[in-house]
Amino acid sequence: MFKNFFSKQVSLLSYLIRWTLISIPVAIAIGSVVALFLWLLNWAIHFRFAHTWLLYLLPAAGVIIHLLYKWYGQSAERGNNLIIDEIHEPGAGVPKRMAPLILVTTVITHLFGGSAGREGTAVQIGGSLANLFGSWFRLNEADKKVVLTAGVAAGFGAVFGTPLTGAIFALEVIAIGRIQYNALLPCLIAGLVADVTVSAWGVHHTPYHIGVVNTGQQFYGHNIPVSVWLLGKVVVASAFFGLASYAFAKAVHLVKNLSLKWIKVNWLIPVCGGIVIILLTYILGKPDYLSLGVDAEYPGAITIVSAFQHGGAHLFSWFWKLVYTSVTLGTGFKGGEVTPLFYIGATLGNTLAELMNAPISLFAALGFIAVFAGATNTPLACTLMGIELFGGEYAIFFAVACFTAYFFSGEGGIYSAQRIAEPKPGSDKDKSNHFKRIFNKYRL
Repeated sequence: MFKNFFSKQVSLLSYLIRWTLISIPVAIAIGSVVALFLWLLNWAIHFRFAHTWLLYLLPAAGVIIHLLYKWYGQSAERGNNLIIDEIHEPGAGVPKRMAPLILVTTVITHLFGGSAGREGTAVQIGGSLANLFGSWFRLNEADKKVVLTAGVAAGFGAVFGTPLTGAIFALEVIAIGRIQYNALLPCLIAGLVADVTVSAWGVHHTPYHIGVVNTGQQFYGHNIPVSVWLLGKVVVASAFFGLASYAFAKAVHLVKNLSLKWIKVNWLIPVCGGIVIILLTYILGKPDYLSLGVDAEYPGAITIVSAFQHGGAHLFSWFWKLVYTSVTLGTGFKGGEVTPLFYIGATLGNTLAELMNAPISLFAALGFIAVFAGATNTPLACTLMGIELFGGEYAIFFAVACFTAYFFSGEGGIYSAQRIAEPKPGSDKDKSNHFKRIFNKYRL
C-alpha cells in the first residue's frame, strides 16, 4: 500500500514539474506580446484623440483589414471560435499568423475609431502562441488541448490583470455548464506568469473602485450582513444585465448576417460599417462610444470609469455602445467584445442605480461583470473577476449578479463554437431533457 501511494505521489510530482516547465515559457511569450499589444493600443487610441479626423478614414481602414485577412488570414478569420473548436477537437491547428494578424488589425480598428475590445485579440495571441509552442515541444493531441487552454488563460489574465479569472475563464468558456479540471494547474500558472510578465514590461491596468456601501440590515435588533432589500434590487438589475447580454450577442450576429445577405461585394461591408459609425457619431455629436471607452477623449466624456460616479452615464449610453460595437464587429473590424461589454454593463448599472435609488458604484461594478458573464456564459469566472478587480467585500453580490445574468441571457452567447454540456434551467434543451427523463421513467 505504501509503495502504491509513493508511486502516485511521484507521478503527481512529475506531472506538476512537467506542466510548470511547459507553461512558464508559453506564458512569458504570451505576456510579452500582450504587453506590446496593450502599449500599441494605448498609443493608437491617444493618437486618434489628438487627430480626430482619423475617424473619417475608418471605411478605408476596414478595407485594409478585409484584404489582410483575405490574403493572409485563411482560417484565422474565425478567431476565438477556431481556438475553442481546436480545444474540443484538434484539427488543422491554430495558424501561426493569427497572433500578428489580430494584433495589427485590432490596433488599426482602434486607431481609426472602431468600437471594439481587446480580449479577443489577447485570447487569439494566447491560442496562436500556445499552439506554436505545442508543436515545438512535440505534444500529443491531449496535451495540445491543455496547452491551448493555458494559452487562453494567459492571454485573458494578462490583458485585464486578472490571472485567476483568466484561468477559470479558459476552463469555463469551452462548454456551457461544465468545467474540466485537467488543465487547471497549467491555466493557473500561465495566467499568473503572463500577468506578472505584463507588469514587468511596465504596462499597467486601469484601476476601478467601489465606494463604501452599507450592505447590512437590522432585523429585530440583529445585524444581518446582507440587506434583503438591496439584494432584491441586485436581482432585478441583474435580470436586465442578462437581457443586455442577450441583445448584444443577437445584435452582432444580426449585423453580420444582414451584411452578408444584402451587400454582395465583400470589401464593401466594412466600408458601410465605417460610414454608419461616422454618421452615428455626427448625429449624436460626441465620440464617447468609439474605441474602448476606458480613457476620456475630453473632460466629461462618458467612459467605463465615469460610470462609477453619479451622473457618469446617460440613460441610453449602454444602448449606443451596443449599437456601435455591433456595427463595428458585425461588419468585419477586429478586436474583442469584452471591454465594450464592460462599458455596456457599467453604464447600464449606473442608469439602473439612478432609477432604483441604489449605490451607483456598486451597480456599475455589478453590470461591468454581469453583462460579460451573460454574454460569455462564464458566471464563475466573472464572479472571480469582480473579486480581483473590486475586492472581496461584495463577493455575494458579484455572485448573485453574474449567475442571475447568466440565467437571463438566453441559450447562446457571443462564441458560436461554445458547446452546451448542461442546458440552462428553463431553456428549450433543458425542457427537452426533462421530458425525456419523464418518458424514460414511465415507459413500459
